[in-house]
Amino acid sequence: MEEYQKFFEEPRNPLPGGILFEALRPYKNIILAVNPRVTSEVIEGILKACKDTGQIVIMELALSEMNLHGGYTGLTPKTFAERVRLAAETVGWYGYVLHADHLTVKKGTENELKDLKREIDARIEAGFTSFAVDSSFLFDREARSLKDRLKAVVENAIYLHAYIKDRLGDFPYGREGEGGEIGIREYTEVAEALHYLRELKKADIDIHFLAIANGAKHGVTVDAEGKIIPQLKINLKRTVEIADAIEAEGFTTRIVQHGITGTPLHLIAEKFPKGKILKGNVGTFWMLLVWDILRIFEPDLYQKIHDWVVNKYYEEGKSEAEIFSKSSKYAIKFFFREIEKISQETRLAIKSKAYVEALMFFKAFGMEETAKKVYEYISKKGINY
Repeated sequence: MEEYQKFFEEPRNPLPGGILFEALRPYKNIILAVNPRVTSEVIEGILKACKDTGQIVIMELALSEMNLHGGYTGLTPKTFAERVRLAAETVGWYGYVLHADHLTVKKGTENELKDLKREIDARIEAGFTSFAVDSSFLFDREARSLKDRLKAVVENAIYLHAYIKDRLGDFPYGREGEGGEIGIREYTEVAEALHYLRELKKADIDIHFLAIANGAKHGVTVDAEGKIIPQLKINLKRTVEIADAIEAEGFTTRIVQHGITGTPLHLIAEKFPKGKILKGNVGTFWMLLVWDILRIFEPDLYQKIHDWVVNKYYEEGKSEAEIFSKSSKYAIKFFFREIEKISQETRLAIKSKAYVEALMFFKAFGMEETAKKVYEYISKKGINY
């Protein structure tokens, strides 16, 4: 057994996101970031794949998924952190970053910011080691100048990043920002991305990952029969232009790609600019994986979930398959207790399927020996965490 394996098999805290970012230089891959919304077996399967192949993964949930009120998963920062820790203990692999995804500012009001600081505090207390501030909803499309279009986006990003920095000090946590709202039709411009990073830099804030609007969207689109329509609209040309401009100006920031679930893996393997895109978020994929297994292994529970979603979120002109794919995430919290009672056979199926799919993502993302690289960096720097 190699030393890095011994290191990450021993119980320890989640890996600080900043260490992962620094350790992987020069960047040659995309790091898999997982939003495991539904069951702990998804986490166990992915961590087992990490253990068997020597990989580090990022485990994350967004503010909408997980918050002090339970979000739409029924999980709080504390219970999610504990779920991941128990999965790591079961598998015997502690090579993961715990990331707070999409700490979203929608209005920028005093009360909203106060609530967000409480959410940040809860994540810090729960042991999260990486944080994404998303103020992209405040982008002003009516403003004439670039500076004015991004004014509220930048100000709120600085405010919350500064709050996190004040709380964590020199701890090497991960930092992510969002300069362009995911899902909008307009692409982030090179000048917008540079302005965003320059303004944060003036405030002494360097972020590791930058999310941009490049044609991706969250979730999936399905046809009337429920088949996923491949997402082929990610503008990789603009993505590379922004990544190259960022690097040319001396920023170490790299791109985080949201909305990968609908993108065919072979296209990611063949076309995605690995290293320029350094973090790939995959969320809806794992939820759909669980639903597919429940449909076969727990048909009664699946039908209850399906009927509840279709009846509650009915839209005229939409097929049941479309409604379910769009709104089934809201069933997670409602059926939380019943999902927790699934059979051991079902749990094994979920774990096994998640294991295989994680291996596919690792290969498509170009991930090689990430755990070994991180261990060597930690050992060389004499880092303890």
